[in-house]
Amino acid sequence: MTTTDQPRPPGADLPDHPDFLWRDPEPRRAYDVVVAGGGGHGLATAYYLAKVHGITNVAVLEKGWLAGGNMARNTTIIRSNYLWDESSGIYEHSLKLWEGLEEDLGYPILFSQRGVLNLAHSLQDVRDSVRRVNANRLNGIDAEWVDADGVKELCPIVNTSPEVRYPVLGATYQPRAGIAKHDYVAWGFARAAAALGVDLIQNCEVAGIDTRDGKVVAVETSRGRIAAGKVALCAAGHSSVLAKTAGIDLPLVSHPLQALVSELLEPVHPTVVMSNAVHVYVSQAHKGELVMGAGIDSYAGYGQRGAFHIIEDQMAAALELFPVFARAHLLRTWAGIVDVTPDASPIVGLTPVENLYLNCGWGTGGFKATPGVGDCFAHTVAKGKPHPYAEPFTLDRFTTGALVDEHGAAAVAH
Repeated sequence: MTTTDQPRPPGADLPDHPDFLWRDPEPRRAYDVVVAGGGGHGLATAYYLAKVHGITNVAVLEKGWLAGGNMARNTTIIRSNYLWDESSGIYEHSLKLWEGLEEDLGYPILFSQRGVLNLAHSLQDVRDSVRRVNANRLNGIDAEWVDADGVKELCPIVNTSPEVRYPVLGATYQPRAGIAKHDYVAWGFARAAAALGVDLIQNCEVAGIDTRDGKVVAVETSRGRIAAGKVALCAAGHSSVLAKTAGIDLPLVSHPLQALVSELLEPVHPTVVMSNAVHVYVSQAHKGELVMGAGIDSYAGYGQRGAFHIIEDQMAAALELFPVFARAHLLRTWAGIVDVTPDASPIVGLTPVENLYLNCGWGTGGFKATPGVGDCFAHTVAKGKPHPYAEPFTLDRFTTGALVDEHGAAAVAH
């Protein structure tokens, strides 16, 4: 190696100007670990690799700008009230990290634990909801069942009239759930990782993964070939495309997931409300806009734009629950690209290619898992074996049949 190829000491060339959160380096010819994908998961993985495991010769490669993919296109809901033990384990681990993340990163993330309501509109909804509450409590997760009056008390603007098409019979409630400012989260992880010596390289698309004798050796990028001791995929909807270049067919289908926001409003919505039956979830961001979304588009695709049929459906659903929004104006709409597995649970762990690691298949639950999977995936990459919280989500479950079916608890999307 030449002198310029040597790992930099932590924060060696981080600009002193307060407007710079991280340096913008040229990619070097080789790294111990290359993280493909500069979204929340990629940045968190790099941060925990450096902080927890002391691995700082790391590059995060992002084809556009940092956190410009799904991290910038989600609805920021954070919760851990999933049904199965395996899911609740990793999501609760993440929620606990969220609760101390601002102090850990030394950066504001506007984490607001305002609680989340998952509405029940039928007797079967009620049975499923109570079952999930009981499962959550067995796993030490704060969860409770509230009736329609309890829903009204927690969120007065919800229409709980029994005369509507889908009457609200009650809801599950997780008080510790909430939202955070997605770009602040990304900037906090990026700033902290860069200060520890990680290279964050933007406008550097990974086009292929080079292997030799069943082992990863490098990545081909739009800015040249970069040798890598290990490669960690954190590319969300494009994970299957990159894995294919290494000869791995993943059980993933990528779909657009659309969301939208309203104009700025005075504070009117105190919590997060989700509903399967009317197929919408709504929260109010810190600035005041209403943030709304629904389920994934039924077709596969890589588009990142909204569509009028989704706008129409989401507005109808939102007004079913919140008549007070009837005169609110839509401001903008967008889509992310989510990767979905057959059991609606992620894939985290090793691959048949030595030193190639997967973190994908989060579908619509990726944002809430950001610090938790960053920690678990960094452990997996550093140790060469799955973190205990990630063990149920390895790729081989699709051959053993040990699936973690979270279609129900994943709700309408988030």
